[in-house]
Parts: sequence; C-alpha cells; structure tokens
Amino acid sequence: MFACFLGNSIIFFELRVLFVKYYKICGWARGESYFNVMDLLKSLGHPEEVFNLLWFKMRGCNGLVPKTDMNNMSNTLRTCYLYLDQTSRSFAAVIRALDGELRDAVCIFYLVLRALDTLEDSSSIPYHIKAPLLQSFHTRLYQPLWNYSESCEKDRQVLEDFSTISLEFRKLALVYRDIITDICWQMGEGMAEMLESKLFTMDDWERYCHYVAGLVGIGLSQLFAASGQEEEVIREDTELANSMGLFLQKTNIIRDYLEDQQEGREFWPKEVWGKYAKTLSEFTQRECMPAAVSCLNELVTNAMQHIPDVFTYLSHLHNPDVFTFCAIPQVMAIATLAACYNNTQVFRGVVKIRKGLAVTLMMEAKNMTAVKDIMARQTLEIAEAIKPEDPSASETHHVVKKVLRLAQSEDQDRLIVKSRWTLCASSFLVSCALIVAIVSWHYLATLKDILAWD
Repeated sequence: MFACFLGNSIIFFELRVLFVKYYKICGWARGESYFNVMDLLKSLGHPEEVFNLLWFKMRGCNGLVPKTDMNNMSNTLRTCYLYLDQTSRSFAAVIRALDGELRDAVCIFYLVLRALDTLEDSSSIPYHIKAPLLQSFHTRLYQPLWNYSESCEKDRQVLEDFSTISLEFRKLALVYRDIITDICWQMGEGMAEMLESKLFTMDDWERYCHYVAGLVGIGLSQLFAASGQEEEVIREDTELANSMGLFLQKTNIIRDYLEDQQEGREFWPKEVWGKYAKTLSEFTQRECMPAAVSCLNELVTNAMQHIPDVFTYLSHLHNPDVFTFCAIPQVMAIATLAACYNNTQVFRGVVKIRKGLAVTLMMEAKNMTAVKDIMARQTLEIAEAIKPEDPSASETHHVVKKVLRLAQSEDQDRLIVKSRWTLCASSFLVSCALIVAIVSWHYLATLKDILAWD
C-alpha cells in the first residue's frame, strides 16, 4: 500500500509539472481556460475526476444532459431559459434534463419562486411594503404588466422583467398553473410570517426551511405526477418531498454562514449556536473557532438525518430523467456537507466542492445503486473526520451508521479498505494513461510549433 501511495504521489507530482508546463506553453494564463487548468490541478489527487473533467471539457455540459432545442421556442420562453442560466447554473443543468412540457413547467416554477425569494432577500425594502408584496405575490402571475424594480439583489432581473416570466406561466396547462400558484401562495404567506421572526428553536428552523425549500419539493412532486411521468404516490407523500427540500436548504444555510453574516442575515438556529457562543457573529473570531466547529458539526449532523427520506423518495421514482433531476442536487448536498464538516473554512471564506468531483457526481448519479454508493462514500468521509471530543460525536456516529446501513454499506471497515485498494489500483492505471495523453499532447503541440517555424 505504501509503495502504491508513494508511486502515485510521484505520478501526481509529475502530472502537476506537466500541466503547468503545458499551461504556460499554450498561453492559458488568461480567461476561462486558466480556470479549467486550475480545476484539473485541484483534482490530481483524484485521477478519476481528472479523466471526467477532460471528458467534460471535450463534450461540454451536453455530454451530461441533453441540449435543449431553443429553435422552436418563443422569444419570451428563450428569455426565461436565459434567466434560468443566469440565476442558477446548477439547477439550470438538471432542469434541462427533463422532457418536453414538464421541463418548461419546472423552469417557470423555478423562476417564479426565484423572483419571490429575491423579493424576500431584498433588505432595502421596508417590512410594511415587503410583507404585503410577499402575501399577494401569487396574484401577480395573472397581472400581465406587473414588474418590480426596487430590489438591489443580484437576481433582480427576474423581478424587473417578471412580465416575461408571467406570460410564459399563463401559457402552461391549467394543472401546472394551479400547482405553481398554490405553492407560490403558501410560500409567500410563510415568508411574510417569518420576516421579523428570529430562528430561536429547531422547530423555527424546520418551519423556515419548509417555507423556502420544502414547499419546492412538494410542488415539484405535484408537477411530476401531473405530467404523467411519475405515479400519484410521489404527489401524496408530502413528508418525503418536504424532507428532500429541507436537506438541500439546510446544506445551503450551513455552507453560507459567512456570506449571510456579511449581508446581515442569520439562519442558524439559536437553540444550537447558543450552546457555543453569546452571538452568532462570534464564530468569525479566531479564539472562538473550536466552539464554531462544534456548532457546525451539530448542524451537519442534523441535516444528515434527512438522508433516509432522500433514499425512500428517490426509490419511488421511475422516470430516468426525473430521477436524475432529483438525485443530482442531493448528491451535491452530501458532498458539500462532507466538505463543510469539521472545516474552519466555513467561517473564513467559501467552501466549494471541486469541479472535478461535481462533474463526477453528475455523471454517476443515474440510478439508485449509484446514489447510495455516493452517499456512502461521502458519509464515510464525514465519519473519518469525527473527533471523539466533539460534543455531537455520538449522534454523528449514529446517523453515519444509519446511512451506511440503508446504503447497504454497514461494514464500514471493509468498505474503507476495499475503496482504498480500488482507488490505489485505479489511480495508478488512470495516472499512467493521463501521463501518456499529456506527453502526447505536449509532443504534438511542440511538433506543430516546429513545423510552423520551418
């Protein structure tokens, strides 16, 4: 094992040198290509990610999800898909994986709720104006000329040009319009209720996450069933759909601690952070870092408790496109939690998963077996980072064992040993292939330069 590790370490070092040399030769020191090379360098310890990144570079996003045919769309619908790309690159990719009218309905559903969420996030709007706007927002869907231009948020275009979105909304089938209107109404009422409420208890946290994300899961489930692409059981089990949304929202809240602090927002529940500090803002201070990490780990453990519901919900899906649409955000969420767990960077900057890992997850999450395997791998990463002195260590171990049992990976030690030997062997083979590919690439580029000089 040590020899394999040492050999791969040398290979990875040589790969880094080759990448940097090729980066300089090709003049990739500017623009998007620079970041592509940096993404490759970050993934060199994970050769399968390097391979997937190169594949993604050659084929683009269309290699992961089908390309949406924009030629037969109206100008306003094309504008809606443009707004979708601008406001959420991750969700834009998975929405495009859906088929036909369901894809358009989910696109409009997302943009309507993005507009509502942007309105809620607009700190420049006073409460006495914002609350009525949130409560009546669903009625704006049937007001052709209504737009809102008083927001300063980054996604304000969906409010400033809401008339385009509402126009496409009114073109949807009635069954879709009714679902979107109902969820929009419930969410607006909930947001207005929570505007001046502090998140003191865990129940407050659960309720807030339900309003802003759980309802999204419920609405999507209703759209799936209404389209005929999924069975009625998906529409009926609202608890599972709600839990899917809560898992994503809690992950985002945990990851975005610092950004929210800088914007003057607080979404971590006081019932948890109050055990470790007098104010939530203290966690940015160096001397408070041990307490901050303990609080972080407790919240990550709480979020992981939704994973069993994620397994159950996904197992009910039959349409491959719908499955992929639902599964990709969930595996991204567990990878994000694994990156955040026990990580002080949450309180100092931005925590993001590697692009190579993100591409790999999108390529793998095609069926239930693959999703369980991903969840097990990421859960094991969290398990290996648990410290005995952590206040929530026992609860985290309990959740980890439950997830691994449901993922049929209960034999943790056996899985770890197997995964390490598999990684060692695959890493060596993939690394050798990459060296050959990069050296050949380098040789051809040099040969081209020589021929051009002659």
